[in-house]
Amino acid sequence: MAPKAKPKNLPNPAEAALLEGWQRLKKHPLFAPLAASVYLCNSKGNNNICPPNGYVVATAGGTLYCHPTRRAETETWTYVLAHALLHLGFGHLKAVSHEREWNAACCAFVTRFLKDLKLGQPPEYACGQFELPATNEEALYRIFCEQGIAADLSGLGTAGGNHCDFQGIASAPLGYCGQYSSKTYEELLGEGLMDAVTSAVNVAGGLEPYLGASERLHTVAQQARSWFISSYPLLGAMAAAFNIIEDAAICQRLNISVAAVDSEAKEIYFNPHAKLNEAQARFVIAHELLHVGLQHESRLQGRDPYLWNVACDYVINGWLVEMGIGEFPALGGLHDSSLKGQSAESVYLLICKNLRQYRKLATLRGIDSCDMIRRDCGDYSYSSRGTELDEFYRRCLAQGLSYHRQMARGLLPAGLIEEIEALSQPPIPWDVELAQWFDLFFAPLQKRRTFARPSRRQASCPDIPRPRHVPEETLLDGRTFAVLLDTSGSMDRKVLAKALGAIASYSMSRDVPRVRLIFCDATTYDEGYVAAESIAQRLRVRGRGGTILQPGIDLIERLEDFPKKGPILIITDGFCDNLIVKREHAYLLPQGRYLPFKARGPVFRIS
Repeated sequence: MAPKAKPKNLPNPAEAALLEGWQRLKKHPLFAPLAASVYLCNSKGNNNICPPNGYVVATAGGTLYCHPTRRAETETWTYVLAHALLHLGFGHLKAVSHEREWNAACCAFVTRFLKDLKLGQPPEYACGQFELPATNEEALYRIFCEQGIAADLSGLGTAGGNHCDFQGIASAPLGYCGQYSSKTYEELLGEGLMDAVTSAVNVAGGLEPYLGASERLHTVAQQARSWFISSYPLLGAMAAAFNIIEDAAICQRLNISVAAVDSEAKEIYFNPHAKLNEAQARFVIAHELLHVGLQHESRLQGRDPYLWNVACDYVINGWLVEMGIGEFPALGGLHDSSLKGQSAESVYLLICKNLRQYRKLATLRGIDSCDMIRRDCGDYSYSSRGTELDEFYRRCLAQGLSYHRQMARGLLPAGLIEEIEALSQPPIPWDVELAQWFDLFFAPLQKRRTFARPSRRQASCPDIPRPRHVPEETLLDGRTFAVLLDTSGSMDRKVLAKALGAIASYSMSRDVPRVRLIFCDATTYDEGYVAAESIAQRLRVRGRGGTILQPGIDLIERLEDFPKKGPILIITDGFCDNLIVKREHAYLLPQGRYLPFKARGPVFRIS
């Protein structure tokens, strides 16, 4: 009978446990940056410097030489590999006069650290109880040089016997190539400590990361996000609330060339094929976080979403370049130094004058695409969850600004500070804003006591007449304003009713007896002076055709019986041409609509 063929490619039990332990460390927040920057070698041959009775030896070149045939449990391999990485991270690879004593001091210190960390299972020789006579390696080294190595503190290394756990002298930059090649081992361990703390805070706060631990910690996007959390308080709270999605398939499906943000899902989509470095990733993440924090979606107000996105990009990128956050992406972006100091609304109006040129520009998502992902159709409308998120983002940005100032983390552009402070204030209802505007023109009337009118009587003394408080008749002269009402077919009847009702109630409460009312569609209809109470009761609206408002404004400005300083309130839906108004005026628009030109007077929106 022929002998059975020997199965091929059977897994080596020793190697399987070693690799499994190594994968655990690569997923551990504390050790992941170090593990991603070194090379694991367990091959047989003269190049492997691990002693016969050892587990692993670390070298300054970034290689961990593991015993190729030693069998141990996965937990043990996790422990000894972590032990070797900590030697690198703590900076133990340096020149000393007594190598044996230095190795013993470093191994004792690392053993105590891992014991407190409770990671893996130490070999039998490191399972005992011991007390260190000093708190750091340097002090232990001096004690060992003077008094000798204590019996219970000898042989705690991973090389076995009296062999040294590490060889060579580490220097920066690292000898082994990798994405962390410009950093020292100590810096990598510091990043690991920062990631471990961040991970613990996220778990305690109920934030579950989308990606696995190793991916979450090693990508440039996650490193940039961690930098904001630990080092940049203005955006740190918002960065902690967002997950980074780095899935090339998802980015391809959503047509995301570099990055995009979903404020409702609290996700930033980052295309790994963009090949950005960490500095560029910081710029991109800050860009997306400012889109959300400054509520650019809710400020859309009926504008073209793509052109509004382009306008916001110009403003945000100008601020980020001025603040020196990260590095402008090599793939390009929207930046124009001539637009410095302008708001997104002003930039949008400039863009609308040259649509052919600006339609060709690309956001971080791509050409003719918005990097603010919207989940609705048509005009932007917030759900209750969207409103709650708006409040959350406002609070994060306002608190971040406060911390940024307290910690003196650098100067911020004045425009950015103004927008954050404006958003942190609770919004004023539109009818209150409208009333405050009218109060500038109609001061409360001074009333006088007179017996000329039917007097009031008191029950206790009905024979004694009492004077009444009445306003001065002379003060009522010229106390009026004009209302230009867009009655085109596009105007919503509910909006008309709500606006006229608010005007009527305000006029009566402020002693405005009459209002000059003019309807405009394609033709102008002068209704003359209308009593304030008649506006809210029965008023027949004329028009419902096209939209031409300028003739109505010209008519008001030519009226001889209208006060020269009388204000004009223009009620429209925004579907009109550019208007030229020489008097004091204001606009009243439905929520979600905007004017196609830069308004010189205040704009109020009916909610």
